[in-house]
Amino acid sequence: MSGTLNKVMLIGHLGDEVKIHYFEGGNCIARFPLATNETYTNRQTGEKVTNTDWHNIVVRNKAAEICEKYLSKGDKVYVEGRLKNRQWQGEDGNTRYTTEVHVQDFTFLSTKKESMAGVPPQTSVVAPTEPQQPASTPSVGEAEQDDDLPF
Repeated sequence: MSGTLNKVMLIGHLGDEVKIHYFEGGNCIARFPLATNETYTNRQTGEKVTNTDWHNIVVRNKAAEICEKYLSKGDKVYVEGRLKNRQWQGEDGNTRYTTEVHVQDFTFLSTKKESMAGVPPQTSVVAPTEPQQPASTPSVGEAEQDDDLPF
C-alpha cells in the first residue's frame, strides 16, 4: 500500500462547554474536550472498572459555530477527523505538546437533557466542515427552521 491514512472516529460526551475564538477575516475555531470510556470487569475482584480517555477536539468555521450553538457539557456526539500534533512555548519557557482531533464531520447523538430524561438518542445534525455542501444538504439557516430538530 503506497498511501497513508490519518482518520479518527470517536463517540463520547463533552467534558466542558464549547469555546470559540474568532479571527480577523471572519474565520473561527472551536475547541472542547471529549470523553470516551472503556468498561470491563476485573477478573480477580469481579468489580466493574471504567477508564476514561480525554480527547482535544478542534472544529473550524461554520461547523464551529454550529457546535457552539447546539452542544453543551454532557452532550453525546460522534466526531470524525484526523489527528494533528502541535507544539508551543509555555509561559515558563518549556516546550509543550498536544495531540488534537481536527474534525471533518460530526453528528449530534443526544443532549444532556435527553440522556437524563431517558429519551433514546437520535442522530440530529450532520455538518461537514468543508464550505462546499451538496445541493441536497440543507444550509444551516434551513436546518434551524426545520421543525423536526429535537432541540
